[in-house]
Amino acid sequence: MKEKFLDFCITFLQKNNDYSELELKKLRYGLEGIYLTLTKTIIILLVSVILNIFIETLICILLFNIIRYFAFGFHAEKSFHCLLLSLFNFVAIPYVLLKVNNSLVLNIIICLICLVFILIFAPADTVKRPLKDKKKRMKRKVLTFLTGCLYTLLIVFLKNSFISDILVSTLIITVIVINPITYKIFGQPYNNYKKIN
Repeated sequence: MKEKFLDFCITFLQKNNDYSELELKKLRYGLEGIYLTLTKTIIILLVSVILNIFIETLICILLFNIIRYFAFGFHAEKSFHCLLLSLFNFVAIPYVLLKVNNSLVLNIIICLICLVFILIFAPADTVKRPLKDKKKRMKRKVLTFLTGCLYTLLIVFLKNSFISDILVSTLIITVIVINPITYKIFGQPYNNYKKIN
């Protein structure tokens, strides 16, 4: 299916423009990324609809992408691994937390533990995007931590179990994607900036 989609798009683009081989390779690579992101997102949202947590999943994805902008974190090399991890993160974790009646105190404890992990591990770079600049790494660490603190404060002051569960889910997911254990499970190097001369 993916190859048919890519072939169709490239053929269409070639008919309407004059591209070099290198430009076509770049276009194909970009189109493949769009295709994989869209199909993965559709699957995640369909599963969330089946489990009746569609809105929760959407909010969780939004909140996660805000903190991930600063924290960076693990990216799966294989599309299937990405899908499995995304289903676990954006469907399974929120689903479980929404079904369990967590107290405000327990949610705050979980958030504080997550904040400690954020201080230790954020930001987590990748082979393709090593964070070479020490000042930028520190800035991202601080911004990730402050975003995590903001999420924790929202839990405390809003006292809304729905929002609390989503915010707690988001912090747990953040800790998963910046954790060296996740990198190790998927056979990827951690702290890639240290390997650059």
